[in-house]
Parts: sequence; structure tokens; C-alpha cells
Amino acid sequence: MCLAAVYKAQDPETKLFEFVSRIDVDKETITLTDVMGEQKVLEGTIVMVDLANSIVKINCTES
Repeated sequence: MCLAAVYKAQDPETKLFEFVSRIDVDKETITLTDVMGEQKVLEGTIVMVDLANSIVKINCTES
């Protein structure tokens, strides 16, 4: 199983969510779901996905 950590693209030190197993995108709404089923909804866009290192960077206005 490959789980990802999601970071704020504007501030790469800011981790928004971890152990992400699913990412759903609907226009500029991104729903992150972790391995336990907890969800976090953000407004923004995905900037980068690094599957080899399990890193996702999101441009968003929320922290």
C-alpha cells in the first residue's frame, strides 16, 4: 500500500495531511482521505504528485 503526505506548495514545510490513501478532485475542491477514513476538504489545485516518494503538493488558501 502506498500512502502519501500532502504539503502546502507555498510553504513546503507545512504538512496538511498524512497517510493519504485517496484524493478526489472536483474543480478546485480537493478531498483527501486517510487510511482510517478521515477526510479533509481543501480549496485549491494540485501542483505536484511524486509517487516514488509519496508526496503531494497542493496550492491552497487553507492550512
